[in-house]
Amino acid sequence: MARDKRQRGKSARPLPPALKTAPPSAVPRLHVALIAAAIVLASWAAFWGLHSSGFILFDDDAYVRENAHVRKGLGGESIAWAFTSTEAANWHPLTWLSHMLDVRLFGLDAGKHHLTSLLLHTVNAVLLFLLLIRMTGALWRSAFVAALFALHPLHVESVAWIAERKDVLSTLFWLLTTGAWLAYVKSSKTVPYALTLMFFALGLMAKPMLVTLPFTLLLLDYWPLRRLEFPLSGNRGVMKGLVLEKAPLFVMSAASCVVTVIAQRGGGAVKTMTAFPLGQRLANAAHAYAVYVIKTFWPSPLAVFYPHPHFNHVLGVTAGSALLLLGVTALALWLAKTVPYLLFGWLWYLGTLVPVIGLVQVGDQGMADRYTYIPLIGLFIAVAWGSAAVGRENRALRHAVPAAAAVSLAALFLLTRAQTGTWADSEALFGHALAVTSDNALAHNGFGLVLYAKGGTTDAVAQYREALRIDPDYPDAHNNLGIALAAEGHLTEAVAQYQQALRADPDAVKILNNLGVALARLNRWPEAAACLERAVRLSPEFAGAQGNLGNALAGAGRLEEAVDHYRLALRLQPDSFTLLNNLGLALKKMNRMPEAIACFLSAVRIHPDYGDARNNLGMTLAETGRTTEAIEQFQQALRLQPGSAKTLDNLGLALGKANRFPEALECFRRAVEADPHLAEAHGHLGIGLVQAHRLGEARDQFEQALRLKPDFALARTELDHVLNALRGERSSDVGLYKGLP
Repeated sequence: MARDKRQRGKSARPLPPALKTAPPSAVPRLHVALIAAAIVLASWAAFWGLHSSGFILFDDDAYVRENAHVRKGLGGESIAWAFTSTEAANWHPLTWLSHMLDVRLFGLDAGKHHLTSLLLHTVNAVLLFLLLIRMTGALWRSAFVAALFALHPLHVESVAWIAERKDVLSTLFWLLTTGAWLAYVKSSKTVPYALTLMFFALGLMAKPMLVTLPFTLLLLDYWPLRRLEFPLSGNRGVMKGLVLEKAPLFVMSAASCVVTVIAQRGGGAVKTMTAFPLGQRLANAAHAYAVYVIKTFWPSPLAVFYPHPHFNHVLGVTAGSALLLLGVTALALWLAKTVPYLLFGWLWYLGTLVPVIGLVQVGDQGMADRYTYIPLIGLFIAVAWGSAAVGRENRALRHAVPAAAAVSLAALFLLTRAQTGTWADSEALFGHALAVTSDNALAHNGFGLVLYAKGGTTDAVAQYREALRIDPDYPDAHNNLGIALAAEGHLTEAVAQYQQALRADPDAVKILNNLGVALARLNRWPEAAACLERAVRLSPEFAGAQGNLGNALAGAGRLEEAVDHYRLALRLQPDSFTLLNNLGLALKKMNRMPEAIACFLSAVRIHPDYGDARNNLGMTLAETGRTTEAIEQFQQALRLQPGSAKTLDNLGLALGKANRFPEALECFRRAVEADPHLAEAHGHLGIGLVQAHRLGEARDQFEQALRLKPDFALARTELDHVLNALRGERSSDVGLYKGLP
């Protein structure tokens, strides 16, 4: 009776047949270990230059270098942020956690961050090798696939780009998921199934590229597991059972797709149909599929960014790409029963590229090397098994095939070493991209950043303008051009560039911040405050914008609000001596002297060589009657900034209050020499000359002060007194000024 019920259950819901491939017990473990060790050594040798490579000026700042949460390392607050943030237009908490762990272990030593990615890549290559042996028992074919995976130049981008940690990390969980699934297929036990779900969830939390993984498990059922025969028309019941056993994985994939679309739309990464019409997307998808195949066999030229071709009338390119895809697909289907690995490899390649082939356009690239990290496994398997079959069937080629395989691996090794060198720094990376591509706005913009960082502002401006010639609506290029123009003092032009950038990307908080700073430098305080208020509404944890908003509010006279925003910024960056200095200045203006002094003292404790904070501390101490301490602070500030006219002027005033008039007079004289346009220094020098009874010289200084600053009341009053004295009219006020302005 029980047996009958089991039989009825089978007919109602067909169960997958048992695994047909025999376990690879005939494969010597020593050979496996030696080959795995060789893969590790070859991988590290090919990528070894990474240990001396730095962060690059393309996404590495957003992921590590300038990300306040990541820079805090692993901690409760940072972990909570990782699971709730959609920064960088993605939800990938595990990727954030991996970067945080690196920061905790290595700080901002970029070389060690690179080595973490290389370690993950090496583990992936070895895992792929072991999985293929487990599924097929084919030692050398599995080794060849793993070596191709480890050494192919198309994989350099995924390994060498710190911001692409998500590629190597998610692939680790892809392979672990597959391994757990194989254990479930063999045993039908709950624990391997639970591990499958767990590893898959972790992989999706590293990068949503794993949404196609359930599809690849169905491909494994076809080959090499042989749980499903081709054609499918006669195996619909079995197919239904195989799909149902993977149903939780498909549900998780669907959920990940929804979360990803929400995150990418929220981050402004998903392009509209107006910018990228459907026809262009389809044409570029066909073209990208074909080019990836070509680059697999001829991996040159490679670049960090390939501009979207925006196909409109290039029918020959589109038709040729489509014919290549259709031809290979037709051949694979025709040989499906006799050469199953060809259909398996081709469908793996086509299917795993779907999320990144551009049907949903994310970003402005037409294609990207990093997108091939998982898909090329399918092509590698087709090549490895196909080459072995050719060698078996043709005696003349029996030895030629392994020789060709060895030569190809040696060539790939050399190409990967060379390509790794292009990731040494931003200059090498963007310079190479400009050399091998054309009309590459992103590369021009990136190279401009390199030139600007080296002090070549004029050359940087030329690169930004070239980027904008290619793409007039490129917000980053407008923003960077604005930064360069502001550095040259062209603030009005900089404001115009920031405004154009915001028309293309209205919610870009960094651009809003830069615009606010430029408006503040133009003393357009209300506009600056409004701009920065929008920035902090969009990103409340952007410490720079909070601090700059404090500056703008202080400039507009809204001191209480300014203090609030300085304190918010300091909660995010408690060791920022500039924020402490600015908060101290605001508190000083509000006559909250003890709090102001405490802020300045904290600033100089954090950064003892911060001259501005020492100068401001000295002024505040002087105003509260602590003249001796003030003099000491001014003297220390001058040791740090010997030519600071304002500090010399302030020291002179403090010395005057201490009745050290000859020293005060010398300070005022040095201040005027340091900055002849500082009206206050001329006025105070005039007072010192009055003290020395050198009235004619004092008159000249007061007149110069008034030429520079006509509303300088102190100079006007003292000049009147001096003129009266020179006319013989006595004035008890002459030379008695000893206070700070």
